[in-house]
Amino acid sequence: MVAEATEETLTREGGVREHVVGAGIGCPGSIDRSRRLVRTTSNLGWVDYPIRGQIANVLQLPTVLDNDANCATYAEWWRGAGRGLEHLVGITVGTGIGGGVMLGGKIMRGASGSAGEVGHTTIDFNGRRCSCGNYGCLEAYASGPSIAVRARRGLEAGCKSVLTELVDGDLDRISAALIYKALMLEDKYAHEVMLEIAKLLGIGIANIINTLNPDVVVVVGGVVGAGEHLFETIRSEAQRRSFRSAFETCDIVPGELPETAGIIGAAGIFISEIFEQL
Repeated sequence: MVAEATEETLTREGGVREHVVGAGIGCPGSIDRSRRLVRTTSNLGWVDYPIRGQIANVLQLPTVLDNDANCATYAEWWRGAGRGLEHLVGITVGTGIGGGVMLGGKIMRGASGSAGEVGHTTIDFNGRRCSCGNYGCLEAYASGPSIAVRARRGLEAGCKSVLTELVDGDLDRISAALIYKALMLEDKYAHEVMLEIAKLLGIGIANIINTLNPDVVVVVGGVVGAGEHLFETIRSEAQRRSFRSAFETCDIVPGELPETAGIIGAAGIFISEIFEQL
């Protein structure tokens, strides 16, 4: 599949194989860069999965592996909302919640490659069980699937919303994307759900601001589709919970590279590492 996708891309873009110097790979979960594998990823169930070696063997090219949120964060620092800044934290909100940290223009990966796992910081010590096995993680409340679960429970309890019409009464079809659509239709229940999610994200971001004091926190992923109205609440909650001096020097903004941040970042990390070796 990787080989076919590569050939399709080259054909579509008018490229030739001889001009391809290598590949950058972004994967969710904890990455062991020394052993070149995905150590664990709760949403895919992988354990010590050697994805870098497999893709390198198929393509017969040099490859670089990193966490997908690190890739998205690097892209926003390199080509997006964080251009020209030294200290940036990226938060990716999708199937899960990931994070990446750039300090002094360098990705911070930590002692074991697990730095930046914002989604698995605890916001409620008696909270919901997360896919990672812990309880009360931010991801268990504010990831795409968790947003959908929150909306379904309210509808099952009798809340009224245009969402019911959008899925023809089949509540299992409700997704975060449909909730954003209902929000744009000025649905009061969708507004209530997203207000709660925004406050939770604001709490998580306040923890980041107080711990790392970044220039900017960039939020990437489908949640950006909820619009500026979501960010107003995120900023308000983060301000309420952050040190004043840290909050006043930090912007909280949506990413500028929708759908492509992970791809651009994986390429950028590959380029940066190749140049370091020269």
